[in-house]
Amino acid sequence: MIMVTGASGQLGRLVIAALLKKLPANDIGVAVRSPEKVADLAALGVQVRLADYDKPETLVSAFTGVEKLLLISANEVGRRVPQHHAVIEAAKRASVRLLVYTSILHADTSPLPLAAEHKETEQLIRASGIPFVFLRNGWYTENYLASVPNALQSGFVFGSAGDGRISSAARTDYADAAVVVLTEEGQAGRIYELAGDDSYSLAEFAAAIARQSGKQVTYHNLPEADYKAALIGAGLPDGFATLIAESDTGAGKGGLLDDSHQLSRLIGRPTTPLVKMVEAAVKGS
Repeated sequence: MIMVTGASGQLGRLVIAALLKKLPANDIGVAVRSPEKVADLAALGVQVRLADYDKPETLVSAFTGVEKLLLISANEVGRRVPQHHAVIEAAKRASVRLLVYTSILHADTSPLPLAAEHKETEQLIRASGIPFVFLRNGWYTENYLASVPNALQSGFVFGSAGDGRISSAARTDYADAAVVVLTEEGQAGRIYELAGDDSYSLAEFAAAIARQSGKQVTYHNLPEADYKAALIGAGLPDGFATLIAESDTGAGKGGLLDDSHQLSRLIGRPTTPLVKMVEAAVKGS
């Protein structure tokens, strides 16, 4: 069985959808905190198991009989390490044969503060002795597309990345990469630095919005503290605003740039172009 944690989330849903195109539903399992959120998957025959990162006693039984486990990183920034540690220990006790972890691009050298928990999780996985694969995912293009409606209204894209270049890819690109690793043999021990084929600055992102919309949209760079304040003013929680602003600053230091093309080689096709995704976001705004 292939088991996916966090399967009710956006990336998890895409991974399961892609797995269902390759495998019988009863060979796929999902480990989730709220089984009712994946009732549709259960109806398809996917094995649904209760698994709460904060209740380690639920994890060993959830992973029993699992050959390959995809640990999609938890979404509670600041609490990821103990949660991931509980999953790793349970996977070891359940004799999982391959642990695939969604990490962050260049986790061992990244300037993004967000990388610290990923780096520590990678160390815990190495120490566990479980055969592993690290999917060091770059930024999701969707992270920036969320700003398109506001950019169309205000005429500005705001950020603190300066001239930093970003090699983002679509969430579905990263999901397809996970499926390849989970379904093909000979993956143990591999570390993939995954990013989009092309890079762009936020000024170029703003220009793409302008071209697709016919409106004037420009990039306005802010100091990190001012960008964070603007995000909070727009209604984002303090913690999330901090994460976005810090990540933008990290992008300005090269933290979201990679030109190795490992992602497109792994999935056997080009990554989804920025212009295609901006066009869809503009039309949907």
